[in-house]
This record gives sequence, structure tokens and C-alpha cells, in this order.
Amino acid sequence: MAASASDNGPDGIRHAWSPRLALLVAATFFMEFLDGTVLTTAIPNISADFRVPAADVNITMTAYLLTVAVGIPISGWLAERFGARRIFCLAIAVFTVASLACSLSQDLATLTLSRIAQGAGGAMMVPVGTLLVLRGTPKSELLRATAFLVWPGLLAPVLAPLVGGALTTYLSWHWIFLINLPLGLAAFLAALRLVPRSAGDPGRRLDWPGLFLTTVGVGALVVGLELASAIPDTPWAGISAASGAASLAAAVLWMRRTRNPLFNLDVFRTRTFRAMATGGFVYRLTISSVPFLLPLMFQAGFGWSPIHAGIMVAAVFIGNIGIKPATTPLIRRFGFKAMLVFASLASAATFAACALLTPETPQAVMFALLVCSGAFRSIGFSAYASVQYADIVPAQLTSANTVSATLVQLATGAGIAVGALLIRIFDGLAAFPQDPAGPFRGAFLVMAALMLASTLDSLFLPRHAGAEVSRPGVNNPVPSGPEVSRPGPGPAEEQLQPRPAEERGPRP
Repeated sequence: MAASASDNGPDGIRHAWSPRLALLVAATFFMEFLDGTVLTTAIPNISADFRVPAADVNITMTAYLLTVAVGIPISGWLAERFGARRIFCLAIAVFTVASLACSLSQDLATLTLSRIAQGAGGAMMVPVGTLLVLRGTPKSELLRATAFLVWPGLLAPVLAPLVGGALTTYLSWHWIFLINLPLGLAAFLAALRLVPRSAGDPGRRLDWPGLFLTTVGVGALVVGLELASAIPDTPWAGISAASGAASLAAAVLWMRRTRNPLFNLDVFRTRTFRAMATGGFVYRLTISSVPFLLPLMFQAGFGWSPIHAGIMVAAVFIGNIGIKPATTPLIRRFGFKAMLVFASLASAATFAACALLTPETPQAVMFALLVCSGAFRSIGFSAYASVQYADIVPAQLTSANTVSATLVQLATGAGIAVGALLIRIFDGLAAFPQDPAGPFRGAFLVMAALMLASTLDSLFLPRHAGAEVSRPGVNNPVPSGPEVSRPGPGPAEEQLQPRPAEERGPRP
């Protein structure tokens, strides 16, 4: 059940670590992440132009996010079959042309179809771009490489409302998409120059049953999460989510038995990767709920204006960005395990503190709390993004990358859905009578408990987990045991030493 290791480079030679390539991939990520949320500020203008209710325009955002989610699973196979360079350039081109189509749309149906095409480009752009960076990066530089890749996820939530609001106010909503044209063209030309040529594997067969079950499962889960957050009363949310979970379970059973699976599920035997898939999933779920819960609590609970709430929420992202230059030195100094445990415990404490906030809390204290919350969020996010690949061998890299991208997408959607569900539950329980912010306090307390639960996986990691990445050049002990993949050379390093065919499968 080994994943193909094709497309490792022209003639199997090593690609040097390239910060410029990592920066290019990060820039394309920023375009994709920004377009996932920037449309929110333009919904009233679009609804007025198309003469449709504002609520109907939400379908364009749902269509985009759903297409990204269901398109990620096949991206790894496409990169192996046709070559990562070719697919990455194609993804940029599709995303850019679809952006032009969005700007030229004259009705809601055309805009929605164009957003689906844009999502298809984004679904290939993010995981394949990550794969390109990882394949050319030795383990000693992996922490530095992933530091480039997490910046877009931290910056996009801050800039999306500002960019969308400014373009819509001073130009028109069409410019939200037109701005992608020069950026996309520049990225495409840079990709042709910076991305190494690579040959695909014509013999790489597609696991059609696995693809069908995975796509249906992810799609049904995303639809269920969207329904749960938008229409909590509908029974279809639970039905859709349950159907998605059942389909994914069937996909796992199928891929465990077939000879050429869509994903190599042996990646879950690697302890550090499994920690990302379990504790890391819960961690991302909780931190994704905060940008949703905070503005609602400030406006509906405290009676603040949208501008007042927006300024206060910006403190979270100031903490995100402000701590980022220090995250790599911190991880190198203390190691992955210590920083993951610290980030989770500290984040849980800030969530509990958010439940205690009142309109009378000094603004400076509130702002400082949210800056700290954002900083802890950034540390954990960066640590999980790096440690998940620390012990993955090159033959498993494509599968690990695709599974990770799928889980991150699901965790982000789940955070908003769970947050909305908790607000409704505590509102129905009347657990905080006479307090308009009561349901939000309850939601923050539950999120704090979930964050504490995410710490368990980190606590059971070996002390030196991911040490080849966090402390390169130091004599680190090699993990052993049936549940830990033996750390090998980085993706670029192993290409220098071809192995016999019988040894190219994943190591147990």
C-alpha cells in the first residue's frame, strides 16, 4: 500500500532548499485564503447589483469553500500522475482566469459557477504548493520552510475585511477579483522560473472508489457544518454530517485493503503525524472558533458597534503576527513537545478568561488578553505545521500532505459550526439569565475544555519528538518502537541515495 514516490525531481536529483520558492508558494496561499473570506464585506453591494436577497449571495462563499474541500483529496494524485510543477502552474492559471470570470459576472448563477472554478484552482494550489516546498527541503530547514507557509493563514484574516471594504467602498466589488489578475500572472511567471521541472508517473493509477468515498464524505461533512452554523434548526445538518462521517469511514476501510489507495494511511503510524491528526485537529477547531465568537459576543452581548468590535478582535491577529518572528527560535530552544503543551495550556487559559470579560472590563486589559491569545495561537499553529512532517519518510510525503490539508480544511469549518451550536445550546438552557453575553461565556468555557483535551496528544509525545527538525546538527536520539517511523533524511536528501525497489515502500 505504498504511495508513489514519483515526481521527486528531474532524473531523481536533489533540489536545493529555495526560500524564493517558499515565498512564491506562500503568496499563492495568501491569494487563496484571502478569497475565502474577502467576499463577506461585499455581499450587500453584490446583492444590490444582482437584485437578490443578501442571504442568497452566501451561496458564492459556500460554493467556493466546498469546492476547495472536495478538491483537495485528488490533488496529491494529480501531482504524482502529471508532475507537481505542471499541476501547480495549472492551478494558478485556473484560479486567475476564474477570478476574471467572477469580476465579469452579471448574475448570481454565473458568479457562483465562477467561484466553483476558482475553488478548483485553490484546491490544487495549496496542497501541491506545499508539496513542492517540502520535497525540496532537507529536515534541517523544514522549520524555516513551514514558517513561510503559515504567514498567509495569519495575515489573510486581518487583511480580508480591510481589503474587501476598501475595494468595495472606493472602487466596486468587481475589484475584489480583478486584483488577482496581476498577482496571478506574476505568480504564474515566477512558478515557471522557480519551480523545478518534474516528470509525472504515467503508471500511477487512480483509486476511483477511494476518491468517490472521500469526496462524498468530505463534501457531506462540509455541507453539514455549513448548515449547522447557518440554520441550526434543520435536521439536514446532522444527517449530512453523519453521512459524511460514514462515507469517510468506508473510505478508510477501502484504502486499507486496496493495493493502490488514494492515500497511504500508513502515515498514521507515525506518532508525530498522528498527534497532528488528533490533537492538532481539535486545536485548530478551537482556534478557528475564536474569530467567530468574539465579534458576536462584543456586538450581541456587550452592545458594541461593529467598528468597536472589529478593532478589539484585531488584537488577536496582532498577537498572531507579532510573535511570528519568535516562533522558530522558541521551537528550536525548547522543542516541539514543550511548545505544543505550552501553547495549548496558555490558549485554554485565555479562552477561560474571555468567558469572564464584561463591558466594564478595562479596554487595555481586554486588548492585552486578546494579543496574548493570538500569540499563543500562532505558536501552536506553527509547531503543529512543522512537527507533522518531522518523521514522515519521502515515500509517504504526498499522502501526509494531502491528508493534512483535508483535515485543516475540515477543522476550520468545524470550529465555526461548533461555536454556533454552543451558542444556541447555552441560549436554550438559559444558564446565564439576565446576561446577554451568557451564551458566549458558555461557548468559551467549552472551547477552553476542548483546548485542554488537545494537550493530551502532545503530553504523550516523546521528549525529543521532531528533534531532527527543531534542533538540526545536535546528536538527537532516534525514536524507536512500533508506533514511530524511524526519522530518515529529508525529502531532498533521500533523493541522493536511491534505494532498491523493494525498499521504497513506507516503513512500519
